[in-house]
Amino acid sequence: MVNKRILSRSLYGVAVVSVAGLAFTNAAASGGESSARNKLVIMAPASPGGGWDGFSREAQQALKSIGAVNNVQVTNIPGAGGTIGLSQFVQMTGRHDMLMATGGVMVGAIELADSEATMKDVELIARMSDDYAALVVPAKSKIKTLDEFVEAWKKDPGGTSIAGGSLGSIDHLLTGKVAQEVGIDPAKANYIAYSGGGEALTSMLAGTTAGGMSGYNEVADQIEAGNLRALAISSEERLPGIDIPTFKEQGVDAVMANWRGFAAAPGITEEDKQVFVEMVHEIHESEQWKDALERNNWTDSFMIGKEFEDYVDSEIEVTEQIVKGLGL
Repeated sequence: MVNKRILSRSLYGVAVVSVAGLAFTNAAASGGESSARNKLVIMAPASPGGGWDGFSREAQQALKSIGAVNNVQVTNIPGAGGTIGLSQFVQMTGRHDMLMATGGVMVGAIELADSEATMKDVELIARMSDDYAALVVPAKSKIKTLDEFVEAWKKDPGGTSIAGGSLGSIDHLLTGKVAQEVGIDPAKANYIAYSGGGEALTSMLAGTTAGGMSGYNEVADQIEAGNLRALAISSEERLPGIDIPTFKEQGVDAVMANWRGFAAAPGITEEDKQVFVEMVHEIHESEQWKDALERNNWTDSFMIGKEFEDYVDSEIEVTEQIVKGLGL
């Protein structure tokens, strides 16, 4: 069992970022006031090359392609599942020329690390895209179906190890959710957490774990190459062009999206918020963004306003229940 306070300290210890050291500069528009249309900063609360970084840079390119913003930059603040970036962002009260990438990973990290800053401290703007996690086994595994995996898992929960991303990640939460749905105590699930997708993938390919839970995009090439066998994917329905059955259609009600979207700083005006709402609409309608969705195998999940706020509330509630069930 992992103590949440210990996790919190260790997570926050991986990155110490000084606000004073960040290149967050306000652009001077006419009249000397900053303007999101003149210069926009998108904070990716992750390292370069990570999921939020790629998401932020795709949005950056979409805005550039349509000339919606004169100058748009992406800055990275990695660490603790996005909560280091979040903790700094919530202090930028009234910052109306900046957006922060956020999503399901941050919801899990907030709960796991007992973060003082939460989703309630920012202005939610839009949910933009989803991707999903897949349960895979090595191609040489005797397990061919989800039913066979569940049967083996029930017989020996501790001996049926599952590789995945860091504690509190979508991979981890989904593992707990699936365990719960099939009648296994989530706290007894032998989840092997890796800090990077590459390490988890190596474990899956080497067969050092019985299976793995991973974002589909991270394992798609190995599935197509025949090195991994996909047993189920966490989408509501089968994804176009991806021949993997869902957990749900196989009788396991484990639908979970790794959603990504944007939030604005606290204390902005309704007028400032409306500018951001207009921007995300423009991103969503751009050909550049439509191409990004296709290239990255992302599902269009555009959502704003109260619908988005209610969705985040439900995500927080579900995540709290799963984390509690995992004994974290």
